[in-house]
Amino acid sequence: MFIQDTHKLATRLAISIVFVPQVVSSSTTGIADHSTSTVGSQVVTGGLMFFGATRVRRPDDPRTLIYRSPQIPLEVENYPIAPNGLVLEQLHVYVRHGERTPVGVRLARAPASIPEHWVFCKTARQFHAAVANGTGDSLHAQQMVEHIDGKAAEGECLLGELTDLGRQSTYNFGKSLRALYVDKLGFLPKRLLNADQVYFRSTNMPRTIASLQHIVQGLYPLEKCGNKVLPNILVRNGKDENLLGNTSACKRLELLQVSFAQAAAAAYNPSLQKLDVHLSKYLNGNPVRVDGKPRASGIMDTIRAAIAHGINVPPEFKDKAIVDTLEKAIVNEWFADKTEEVRRLGMGRLLDDLSRKMQHKANNGARDPLKVLIHSTHDTALAALCSTFDVFDEQ
Repeated sequence: MFIQDTHKLATRLAISIVFVPQVVSSSTTGIADHSTSTVGSQVVTGGLMFFGATRVRRPDDPRTLIYRSPQIPLEVENYPIAPNGLVLEQLHVYVRHGERTPVGVRLARAPASIPEHWVFCKTARQFHAAVANGTGDSLHAQQMVEHIDGKAAEGECLLGELTDLGRQSTYNFGKSLRALYVDKLGFLPKRLLNADQVYFRSTNMPRTIASLQHIVQGLYPLEKCGNKVLPNILVRNGKDENLLGNTSACKRLELLQVSFAQAAAAAYNPSLQKLDVHLSKYLNGNPVRVDGKPRASGIMDTIRAAIAHGINVPPEFKDKAIVDTLEKAIVNEWFADKTEEVRRLGMGRLLDDLSRKMQHKANNGARDPLKVLIHSTHDTALAALCSTFDVFDEQ
């Protein structure tokens, strides 16, 4: 199984691959560091790779961070292929949605002055939908965000909405998947003539659904699909969702996550207190805390989104010592799924799903046409997957 990270804290991608030995009709999942091992008659192969938006120190000032582009394309030319003697049979992709606006309004007042309204959704506002009049007509319209005073601005985004940048980056990711698995490896067909070969599913959130739509458009645009082939975008009801830790369906998981958040606050608020002198001026005088108002995670949500969209942020948020202190607390609150019970309750159903599909492919070979499964989800899910496989880098 490959686990890949495309954007620390902000965009995570996990790719799991079934390799079936040419002489053995079985499959298994494994996690390793570009290694191969044998378990009985099964061969386990896998790797751990990291790429994407990163923070690097300026050579002239090691305390100052340089933020690189939030999306680095999937490497195609130098992507590792299957070791000798193994054949790729099925590909599983787990990808976080593309760049979005913050989920709340924070740091909007001076001196931070990060915009309250984000005008990054001009492409997203142009849409058409089918009209249920039996004629096949389409409804063409433009969606706009209305403020409480009744004013509306063209291209303004909702809170937490996939932006034009997010749409472009996920489309580019789909194109890269095509370049790798269609053009380079020949694993997927050039034209999709059988919808049973693909599986596309998203959580029931507009930003993940839109991200998956753009990935699919990059992988199999309309002209690369057969006349009667229309890829399905699958979405589950909340009670059935397993692409993230489902606290609605599992109250025990909800209780455990609340206790983790409380523990993180108790453990890390003392270290965050030292940041008050630097950051409280941007928070209307409020302290910086795991459970503060805004929460530490909310502060960095706004900062990361601003950086991704080219919005200037206060210089303190480019200071490595400050950012590292914040991130350590936030990671512990949101992504520290360290107990076996939390891993089992959070990711058990998803991994059971994955395992059954892999085993079905191993047992049936070519009789199972399914070749690629792409899931659009959230950073909490991908961090939990990495944690479950003991490959989470705590960032």
